[in-house]
Amino acid sequence: MPLALLALAVGAFGIGTTEFVMMGLLPDVANDLHISIPTAGHLVSAYALGVVIGAPLLAALTARMSRRTVLIALMGMFVVGNALSAFAPGDDALLAARFLSGLPHGAFFGVGAVVATAMVPPERKARSVSLMFLGLTVANVAGVPVATLVGQHLGWRATFLGVSVIGLAAIASLALLIPHDRGRAASSAGLRGELAALRSVPVWLALGTTVAGFGALFAAYSYVTPMLTESAGFAEGDVTLLLALFGVGATAGNLLGGRLADHSLRGTLFGGLASLGLVLLLFPVLMRAEWSAALAVALLGMAAFVTGSPLQLMVMEKAAAAPSLASSANQAAFNLANAGGAWVGGLALAAGFGTTSPALAGAMLALLGLGVASVAWAVDRRRVTPSAGRVVTSHVPGEPAALHH
Repeated sequence: MPLALLALAVGAFGIGTTEFVMMGLLPDVANDLHISIPTAGHLVSAYALGVVIGAPLLAALTARMSRRTVLIALMGMFVVGNALSAFAPGDDALLAARFLSGLPHGAFFGVGAVVATAMVPPERKARSVSLMFLGLTVANVAGVPVATLVGQHLGWRATFLGVSVIGLAAIASLALLIPHDRGRAASSAGLRGELAALRSVPVWLALGTTVAGFGALFAAYSYVTPMLTESAGFAEGDVTLLLALFGVGATAGNLLGGRLADHSLRGTLFGGLASLGLVLLLFPVLMRAEWSAALAVALLGMAAFVTGSPLQLMVMEKAAAAPSLASSANQAAFNLANAGGAWVGGLALAAGFGTTSPALAGAMLALLGLGVASVAWAVDRRRVTPSAGRVVTSHVPGEPAALHH
């Protein structure tokens, strides 16, 4: 695999760290800024809102620019946002800084996935995407715990300064390792062409699969701490280690999914969603003992992230003539899944169905994801031309249709 993928992984590591570390620093931030925990929680929402807005917007606005330049500029915005977070004088300034930090998140992963697949042969595309996402999953294993410890001992502002340094390292890596010829825009479709790609029904079905599939994960993961403490009997101090175990499972699943998807993209997607649904269905049983609960957490990460690379690659293939916007929109879909899944899981809890009920709600979302993926498969089958036996994956006015045998 090209060494340039390491540069993308470094950027993903920084982004993953800053996205999730706020959860562990909320009490410290709240105490320092003299605000309540619920008010501090808005900082998490501000970042997610930045991702959802920034992913399609920045990808569309930079459609005609060199992708290498775009990646470096996005990491520059990331560094500025985290530095402003470190020096924010109050909660309003920190809220704005967190929103700014989230803006480049989705566009970086979206454009980065396009660049990653351009550097490898077609049979290694999914693996190249999984190697970029490796930075995100490793952040959950190492980056977030270390950054949380730094924040607890040196202050939360030191954490965001450290993340800014990671961003600077990513900029240097991108500048040194991304070839100029591989970082150019793939077509002259521009903003109009990128927007036209989103009119494709298969693209929207792929995005819908992402929302439902990863919504299944977050329906359970958002409430995994009470499951582990109230159902499995773990002490609260053990939860951090168990969440790192989730990161280990996610890392393994991400690498496995990339390898399998290069052999069968749709088969890997169907298998991953089915496995995720099964794991979630078993959660009420697995949460009855500490050893099986720990296993459940690892399996949850593995089953969910097996689908990460296939979902990203499927969206890109359905918008092959202008993939940057669709690829970035898929990152917005991941964050919508985060919010939507947590909401669905919360509904199950509020209805009084029990501590592990969010996992069962997640299983239903996984089933919904399988349903949407099946509809997408059926639509693709109908679009096969009988005479040539080829599938038109996208067509943008002024661009040749992308065909797959």
